[in-house]
Amino acid sequence: MSNKVAQETASRRTFGIISHPDAGKTTLTEKLLLFGGAIQLAGSVKARKASTHALSDWMSIEQERGISVTSSVMQFFYRDYTVNLLDTPGHQDFSEDTYRVLTAVDSALMVIDHAKGVEPQTEKLMEVCRMRNTPVVTFINKLDREGMDPLDILAQIEDKLQIECVPLSWPVGMGKQFKGVYDIYRGQLHLFTPGRDSQADADGVMIKDVNDPRLDELLGGSAADKLREDLELLAGAANPYDHQEFLKASQTPVFFGSAINNFGVKELLDAFVELAPAPGCRSAEPRPVCPDEESFAGFTFKVQANMNPAHRDRIAFFRICSGKFQRGMKVRHQRLGKEVMLNNATIFMAQDRANVEEAYPGDIIGIHNHGTIKIGDTFTTAKDELRFTGIPNFAPEHFRRVLLKNPLKAKQLSKGLLQLAEEGAVQVFRPLQGGDFILGAVGVLQFEVTVARLKAEYGVEADYEPVAYGAARWVSADDRKTLEEFRAKNWNNMALDAEEHLTFLSESPWMLSRTMEMFPRVTFHKTREHS
Repeated sequence: MSNKVAQETASRRTFGIISHPDAGKTTLTEKLLLFGGAIQLAGSVKARKASTHALSDWMSIEQERGISVTSSVMQFFYRDYTVNLLDTPGHQDFSEDTYRVLTAVDSALMVIDHAKGVEPQTEKLMEVCRMRNTPVVTFINKLDREGMDPLDILAQIEDKLQIECVPLSWPVGMGKQFKGVYDIYRGQLHLFTPGRDSQADADGVMIKDVNDPRLDELLGGSAADKLREDLELLAGAANPYDHQEFLKASQTPVFFGSAINNFGVKELLDAFVELAPAPGCRSAEPRPVCPDEESFAGFTFKVQANMNPAHRDRIAFFRICSGKFQRGMKVRHQRLGKEVMLNNATIFMAQDRANVEEAYPGDIIGIHNHGTIKIGDTFTTAKDELRFTGIPNFAPEHFRRVLLKNPLKAKQLSKGLLQLAEEGAVQVFRPLQGGDFILGAVGVLQFEVTVARLKAEYGVEADYEPVAYGAARWVSADDRKTLEEFRAKNWNNMALDAEEHLTFLSESPWMLSRTMEMFPRVTFHKTREHS
């Protein structure tokens, strides 16, 4: 690998922000962009729900609801680092897209509301990070409000998420008594002034020794004594930060602050770019792919249709894993076995885009897609038959039947649903008996989004109604005869998904378990690798 590629790769930090809804993830995203110089004005939660929408929330349904429903990719530069930030949907109904985005990152930033502590969506997302041993940095948000005691929230994180916490900053008070944060990582005190832009005071006061009398002058005697007691307790009870343990995802460095006030964000970002790993080797068949390989390789983890409705475009989000991307280069599209030329790749700043001439491992680029690129597709200049693995479909938990209001729009409906299925917005099934479309999703709000997008992007007026399914599994067997017998005996419950994979739709989880017992030679898959 050339020195240029090695240097560029070492400077990359590609991460996703994960959280439960309303923990302040979108606000933190914007403040990171603010400190990175990528934007001059960040919206607030209230503004997003009114007229100034959050920069990463560009779909109209997001603007109406004030939530993030798609994953945005943003690149910015900070100090000597190129940062690729993947803002993922926090709403529980969009976890499948979030799961797939986590396959494209090298680390994660977990945001927790200190008033609410660890919430269910955070637990689900941490499961995915654990599956992949993704290093996680934690930001405890909203310290300007009353909430849990810091020691209690650390204990809850360790108990519920099974990861050791190592505070690298510590709050002084909370809510109305919130005075600031002591940066343990750098030995600095950052004072909080309500209603003031904390960006101007981001450098803090250098206090390496907490017994320094200046601490009493700045905080007041009682608050200073409390901080000293807390830090002494931490020193005795908590293990020190171990970088190797962090990289193995068994330890998480913890920071405290208030994203909406820009407070604690710069300290978080400074530490994050230093601690978070550069791009590493990725799982693939028949061998792992490492950044230092001369050959170019990467995979598609997301497809988004109609990002620009005026152009009816479809963009494939592409994670570079090895080698150097150069505009106009020829690569092999492994699934199709075809050579393609990458002429018009783009980089993203939320809804803004720019043509990219070159890119390096860790970068996310967009490739214009005319329906030939699917989630999980591998592109490479390597001579062997590489295929990246670990980019799954998840079995849906909720189901609806599509109701088309205008029968003359049947063709547009079919096209729209198949495209939405390709980008992972919803799963589409065609029962072997009957001609209906059945939608499957991991969260019910996806149905609303699907109907809204069918109308806005494809001119199709549609609705949906409940259907008597409660579980789904992709099915396979070691021999064709076994699978044919299973399909014949369960004809009324069999369907094909958008990629023609045979699927068993069950009335309930109990019926699914019963069927699995009755057909032990059939394998029921809860996840399916994108082929």
